[in-house]
Amino acid sequence: MTEFLNDWGITVLVFLPLVGALLMMFIPAKDEESHKLIALLTTVATALVGIALFSEFDFDRTADLQFDVNTSWISVVNANYHVAIDGMSLPLIALTLLVVPLVIIYSWNHIPDPGNAKMFLMLILVLHTGMLGSFVAQDIVLFFVFFEVVLLPMYFMIGVWGGPDRLYASIKFFLYTLFGSALMLVAFLALYWNTGSQTFDMQELASLVAERDIPLGTQVLIFGGMFLGFGIKVPMFPFHTWLPDAHTQAPTQGSVILAAVLLKLGTYGFVRIAIPILPEAAVEWAPWIGLLAVIGIIYGALGCLAQTDMKRLIAFSSVAHMGYVMLGIATLTPFGINAAIFGMVAHGLITGMLFFIAGSVKDRYHTLEIKRLGGLLVQAPKMGWILGFCTMASLGLPGLAGFWGEFPAILAAYNPADGVSTSLFRVYMVIAAIGTVFAAGYLLWLLQRTAFGTPSDEFADDPEITDMNMTEWIAWTPFLVLIVLFGFVPGIIFDITDGAVVESLKTLAR
Repeated sequence: MTEFLNDWGITVLVFLPLVGALLMMFIPAKDEESHKLIALLTTVATALVGIALFSEFDFDRTADLQFDVNTSWISVVNANYHVAIDGMSLPLIALTLLVVPLVIIYSWNHIPDPGNAKMFLMLILVLHTGMLGSFVAQDIVLFFVFFEVVLLPMYFMIGVWGGPDRLYASIKFFLYTLFGSALMLVAFLALYWNTGSQTFDMQELASLVAERDIPLGTQVLIFGGMFLGFGIKVPMFPFHTWLPDAHTQAPTQGSVILAAVLLKLGTYGFVRIAIPILPEAAVEWAPWIGLLAVIGIIYGALGCLAQTDMKRLIAFSSVAHMGYVMLGIATLTPFGINAAIFGMVAHGLITGMLFFIAGSVKDRYHTLEIKRLGGLLVQAPKMGWILGFCTMASLGLPGLAGFWGEFPAILAAYNPADGVSTSLFRVYMVIAAIGTVFAAGYLLWLLQRTAFGTPSDEFADDPEITDMNMTEWIAWTPFLVLIVLFGFVPGIIFDITDGAVVESLKTLAR
């Protein structure tokens, strides 16, 4: 079993969802129950493969690449099929393996109009392959391919199953992401040529950059291309404008996957590729990344206070929360980047839950206009209490996962890496701390307007407004448990990520 996992485990993990999608192609679209069952069994089987890999993972060597497979792929440009798992990628792989099956379970009685379960679930499975592949890739060409695989399924999920302005939102999402990807590809090619056109392997490129003594100006420009590609995906201010439209128009399942996993591809790209390979350029860019991060924190919070739509408010909160992640990354310290990875997982769980709740509110009330909502604690008390719990987690209440996604990132800004302006980052720290007050303001305002009070006359006697059903309980309970677990025992994640983060930052010490 161990030998099989070492040789084939990651490949099976990544491509098993694609096998499920291919199988669904041969089943008629009208047989919805079969499609739901195949999608669920495929994602559960993928999760079981992941559990088998994690059980064989050596947690005493989290800095090392494990289950390493490295074979020739595109020999003419020296690009390899190189996949592996270390402590930096493991939490994000686990998050993906958790989220997608729960989204399938939620979809059991929440297939959006038009009700084509076959295509809808196939797109989710293709997304699953793209997301997992991005987190295990150790070759930047392979990473780029998986990074792009997720683009089309999400485009179609928004464009076909989205809201009234779905075409505008889907095209905007596609063009923004494609523009960033084009610049990122140019940066990858420039890196390849400047290191002697020998390899696209991430570890080897980091060594070649140090050996070749590439001019700092060239490194800064290459890093800039990666910064735009990854920054748009995060998304950072001012590249964030596609996100509120995409979230608002996307079906609930699309919003959950987008918030829980897809946004992490950008931040993961920074910590896996840009910073370890181009550490000198990272030091030059750090003040600007930190500046845009804190602007995003404040701007996202103020944007939330101006929203009238529940989903759009949650979307703007993602801009603010990902600002904390980027602030941690900008410090270029092990403490800051560990906090950033924890923040990615915490944001995925908490904001994913908030979008689940928003979707269920929309199903019952047929609107997400905040001024029309109210009295959720009266009409659906269990859902109202869960909304309250998730808003407390999102604003960073100690004892819940959101606290460890924000507080350490703020603290890390007090003492950034050598070569980065300490005084400047301490200003950023103060601004980010003020952002937590704004977060409490907009989240408590949302909770007060939607959950408290009495139902409006419009919905007071509506029989459709019921409390949670079984599929919602099954899909949401793991999120809620993990939000509490990681809040009380954050070391579960920090102990896994720390070794790999320290190893990746050794290039900064050269």
